Amino acid sequence: MDEFFKDYPVPRITTDSAREFAQSLLKAGKANGTVDRSLALLRRMLSIAYEDGKIQNKPKIRLLKAGAPRKGFLQREKFDELLSHIPANTKPLITFLYYCGVRVGEALQITWEQVDLDGAIIQLEAEQTKNADPRTVPLPDVLVGMLEPVEDKSGAVFDGTNLRKVWQSACAAAKLGTLTEVEGKADPRYNGLLLHDLRRSAIRNLVRAGVNERVAMSISGHKTRSVFDRYNIVDEQDVVQAMRKVQDTASLATVKSTGKTRLPGSRRKLLTA
Repeated sequence: MDEFFKDYPVPRITTDSAREFAQSLLKAGKANGTVDRSLALLRRMLSIAYEDGKIQNKPKIRLLKAGAPRKGFLQREKFDELLSHIPANTKPLITFLYYCGVRVGEALQITWEQVDLDGAIIQLEAEQTKNADPRTVPLPDVLVGMLEPVEDKSGAVFDGTNLRKVWQSACAAAKLGTLTEVEGKADPRYNGLLLHDLRRSAIRNLVRAGVNERVAMSISGHKTRSVFDRYNIVDEQDVVQAMRKVQDTASLATVKSTGKTRLPGSRRKLLTA
């Protein structure tokens, strides 16, 4: 934003110039969400200037239409396969991200003083979180088992050395992504599952396990329901399971009203499908 508006006095910023700014970010390859965050900051700056009497008119800053949420997430079986391709020093970090949905930047700041292995929790401090709110993150047994044998329990807990390359190589090995050599460039082009998709997977898994959504949001650090819902992905299996629950209820009602103890044939077929 500084670069685009460096020659603009604040009073000269208009709706049109804000729109041009958004288009320049899109042409640079920025996603709609990234552009909207920049526009929101610009809008907030102009609002403060208007409230303080620095400008006489406050231009309208219109956000872009939000892009469709990513659908990337990992089923448990596929995650186990992916983890088998992750180096030992990085496995605790990847496991933490998959089970707990913590942001990568938050995870890499955690030190051993914040870890209670007996209680199986990590205490995130306010200055470490995106929302500046402290929170308690529960740890799965599998991660506690990885951390307990660590001899030097000082400094950072999780190792993110060469994280991007480690992630991309593992995803390619697990057939969750591809690496393509590009002429003239040292690094291959990667296309596939993103590290951030582990956050989506964690949230989805928490909700499917029956965890209250407010509790799931407190673990992942989401403050707004709208953003949380974009991570709580619904897929085909969710739809099938929904109908099974409906039929379970209907079958139970039939048993209670007729005294029959056997389910209808169509229901038995569905259960064994």
